[in-house]
Amino acid sequence: MTLKEKWRKKFKFINWYFPYLFSGIKITEVDQEITRIVVEMKLKWFNRNMVGTHFGGSLYAMCDPHFMFIIMMNLGGEYIVWDKSAKIEFLKPGKGTVKGIFEISLDEIQKIKEDIDEIGKNTYWFKAQVKDERGIIVAALDKEIYVRKKNFTPKAS
Repeated sequence: MTLKEKWRKKFKFINWYFPYLFSGIKITEVDQEITRIVVEMKLKWFNRNMVGTHFGGSLYAMCDPHFMFIIMMNLGGEYIVWDKSAKIEFLKPGKGTVKGIFEISLDEIQKIKEDIDEIGKNTYWFKAQVKDERGIIVAALDKEIYVRKKNFTPKAS
């Protein structure tokens, strides 16, 4: 069984991770290549804010680790991958079920790998949106991911 196959099986258990479980966040889809992760959150009494819409912290939590996971799973153990920074902009009140799709193409991942193999480390920015059931954007996310090769040796000039 490959590393990706092992991790695809583990993704269903992430829904039992306490910050997700107690916020009502669920990973609903992970594709075969682990390049696309879909996350949903239903509006419940325990994830509402004082005005009856989705709590901003829960909206961010549903977005937090997925770009990092995608890169980690596709680059493998020779690379260190960390979330470095994020910006989330709340555009509309979140009501009902909201959904976020986090996707990085295999071409983008290959480009990251080539960059890191050449320069050793870098950061990359990714964008995602959280939408409600009508497709209206509730929040926009910009996420910065740090990637470093574990045993990088610069090439001699």
